[in-house]
Amino acid sequence: MKHLTSALLASALALPLSAPAALAETPDGVLVVAQNIDDIVAIDPAQAYEFTSGEIVTNLYDRLVQYDAEDVTVLAGGLASDWQVDADARTITFTLRDGAKFASGNPVTADDVVYSLARVVKLNLTPAFILTQLGWTPENVDQMVTGQDGQVTVKYEGDFSPSFVLNVLASRPASIVDSVVVKEHEQDGDMGNAWLNENAAGSGPFVLDRYTPAQMVRMSANKDYFKGAPAIDSVIIRHVAEAATQQLLLEKGDIDLARNLTPDQIASMNSDEIKVETYPQAAVHFLSFNQKTDSLTDPAVWQAARYLVNYEGMADSIVKGQMKVHQAFWPQGFPGSYDETPFTHDPEKAKQILADAGVETPITVTLDVINSAPFTDMAQSLQAGFAEAGINFEILPGTGSQVITKYRERSHQAMLLYWGPDFMDPHSNAKAFAYNPDNSDENYAATTTWRNAWAVPDEMNAETMAALSETDPAKREEMYRDLQRKVQEDSPIIIMFQAAYQVAMDKGVTGYVNGATSDFVYYRLVEKE
Repeated sequence: MKHLTSALLASALALPLSAPAALAETPDGVLVVAQNIDDIVAIDPAQAYEFTSGEIVTNLYDRLVQYDAEDVTVLAGGLASDWQVDADARTITFTLRDGAKFASGNPVTADDVVYSLARVVKLNLTPAFILTQLGWTPENVDQMVTGQDGQVTVKYEGDFSPSFVLNVLASRPASIVDSVVVKEHEQDGDMGNAWLNENAAGSGPFVLDRYTPAQMVRMSANKDYFKGAPAIDSVIIRHVAEAATQQLLLEKGDIDLARNLTPDQIASMNSDEIKVETYPQAAVHFLSFNQKTDSLTDPAVWQAARYLVNYEGMADSIVKGQMKVHQAFWPQGFPGSYDETPFTHDPEKAKQILADAGVETPITVTLDVINSAPFTDMAQSLQAGFAEAGINFEILPGTGSQVITKYRERSHQAMLLYWGPDFMDPHSNAKAFAYNPDNSDENYAATTTWRNAWAVPDEMNAETMAALSETDPAKREEMYRDLQRKVQEDSPIIIMFQAAYQVAMDKGVTGYVNGATSDFVYYRLVEKE
């Protein structure tokens, strides 16, 4: 058995192991990462909408403006060196920086920017809604986004502050692709979508060498990057789903970073050769009930559920160090957050709520969950807690992509999942958790409300849009806090935790940046001693 395990590990990484008496070493100039990457559905920026795909896109592509590795809290120029805002005319004019090139060697031009933004809108895949918020449609986008001679003019419709628009343009689908290369690989009018889900055509700090779904990603440094070549020559991200295997590989020296260790594993680390870094995250974790399931439509079930989650029990054990109790849709630490946590584990109160409402139990519900730590452990905790009130979960584990695809199809009953903002403005999460004006099956929306078939009350829909256009910052933040209170009190989405992300790494690794969202994971500054 010992020989079989060693063979599997060596095979998995395709790297030679050192002699038994010494730790293995990863190659000089190569950062080797073990990570569960099976949530990736797409890596084309016009389609990528998963956490891991966001990390990949960020390292391969640039945007006009972006949050970058040096300071992930500052919106800075990316492919644009500067910009001029005309709020009255709802127009922003960007000047492209000189010398920026794509991995192909082609210069970044205004035509590439115009093509890239219009491509997202015309393909109309999952993340397109982020850009179409600006009033862009397949019919008008060619008039709304124009450019020539190193300048791009962006027009928008709606009562938005310019800062909101800039945050939209700093989001993942606003990544700029090499239009010359992409057009060469177009098939049947797909604007290169199939090709870009296996390859890349960006100007970012890294170039994609190889992507094999649910196996590996290999990127090499872009030596001509406009901010300078990355400090590391290449990054290999290997799909290692099992946390225990990641720990073993790190301890043996076969990898440099382990991205998915459990709290127990983190606590057990005692090697002087390994360090653990903790990064606050913007993602919130929730339990949701699909309103297409009749037994889950009574608001009493939603309210009782809030008292059947063992928040503190999980926070002190299975998600310790990785999550903290948070019960509102906008994460703590960001303007407009609502940080009250009124719900505790109280099965007797939950049973009383159900009894008072005349809800008949037992209720049997399937619960979809990603088949990796800590999600399976969280599902078992929920299963035990809900059973105390006669709500019986049948846990259905699946890969990340399987679970997310099912969620998007609205074919689940209950779902344990997480959500991160698409851009750093509270409207990003408000639209996901407090807005759904058209609940029809035909009106696909990349929101938790639509995916759970929750027809949001008209007043809440109206308040969400009013907050978006509010120009007074203090009043706007209070409107978002009010929306969070309402969702917290009465919705089929039970928000439980805010993530804190821990990464274990070789002590010689420096410069790794893991910001508050998956779009803020950067390898450009990484060095290895």
